[in-house]
Amino acid sequence: MEEVIKINGGKLLDGNIKVSGAKNATVALMPAAVLAYQPVKIAGLPDISDVDSLKEILQFLNVKVNELNESELIIDPSEMENKVLDIEAVGKLRASYYFMGALLGKYHKVVMRMPGGCHLGPRPINLHLKGFEALGAKVDDNGEFISITAEQLTGTRIYLDFASVGATINIIMAAVYAKGRTIIENAAREPEIIDCITMLNKMGAVIRGGGTSKIVIDGVERLGGCFHEIIPDRIEAGTYIILSAAMANHVCIENVIPYHLDSLISKLKEMGVNIVTALDHVDVYSSPSLSCVDITTQPYPGFATDLQSPLSALMTKAQGTSTILETIYPERFKACEQLEKMGATVKVDIPQAEITGSCQLHGCDVTATDLRCGAALVIAGLMADGTTTIHEIKHIDRGYQDIVSKLRNLGADIWREHID
Repeated sequence: MEEVIKINGGKLLDGNIKVSGAKNATVALMPAAVLAYQPVKIAGLPDISDVDSLKEILQFLNVKVNELNESELIIDPSEMENKVLDIEAVGKLRASYYFMGALLGKYHKVVMRMPGGCHLGPRPINLHLKGFEALGAKVDDNGEFISITAEQLTGTRIYLDFASVGATINIIMAAVYAKGRTIIENAAREPEIIDCITMLNKMGAVIRGGGTSKIVIDGVERLGGCFHEIIPDRIEAGTYIILSAAMANHVCIENVIPYHLDSLISKLKEMGVNIVTALDHVDVYSSPSLSCVDITTQPYPGFATDLQSPLSALMTKAQGTSTILETIYPERFKACEQLEKMGATVKVDIPQAEITGSCQLHGCDVTATDLRCGAALVIAGLMADGTTTIHEIKHIDRGYQDIVSKLRNLGADIWREHID
């Protein structure tokens, strides 16, 4: 038996939808908590499968995880053990690599299997490893396991060849206990990095420059516990804004930090979407006529690579030909292949895609090949005539909490079903 998501398209959406805590912050904050020697309380956790995998890894390391409710937990690393991370949960999500920086920083040694996650083409972690080596660590990578050890981590100046979110956070976590000062040049600037730095500073770290391309970390002797609430998920918010642009009569997306989405909102207004931003929410109204638009994915504050797949679904409704230039993950066009099955006119010439709009999508069987492809197919299913059946929904569950329930509350005809 396989569980699928089914959608009868064509229903106009009305109502309010609340965004959960940021997945991409959560997957860094939970490993970062083990750098403490006292309990860390985190609130605003999304109820997604990636969080479940992280809990498994923490418990394997003998870290106590006390779940207060579905969105709050206490991580207590006071009896933690540094073990070889060779468990299935490591292979389920790419962000398990944050345990490299956390364990290296705290114990000067980490051994783990290669991390998993969505298949988006080559996603090397060489920048992470170069950063660890610059701090004084020795890296041994046999293709299956990575061993990173150091007698002493010493602060230094590190220039990232690419403004990588993962490398920036991982180096920060390794450097909080390093001797002296570490400076990261060409650091990534994403809000999730600022959120991680905020929590680490509450724990007693000394980190400055979050949100800029230069981050300075002064090593400390010991980190303690704290309370931290996660920022809203800008990618989930962006997904709901896009699907509202496609099918809303009027939808209010709540628990949003709109300036985190400036690049998306700007492009949607360029397309002709009727969208109004407020302090902590975004209203989207019916937009009967949409125009084509061109986007180029870039590191924050540029257009997010995680939102190009969802936007590709909306592009099928716009008049004219839209283009996507993917500069982060050049092979991230699996959603386009699935949209073609539904009747979209798409031409992919990696790293670029052209989508000719003003076409009516038709429901059929499609496959969520990765998390954001899954989001695109949900949007496409809402627009399509007939019934869309989405397979491999485990990818969707990795990043969207209760997406079916949330959309049903807006009036969508969407449900989960087990099929043979």
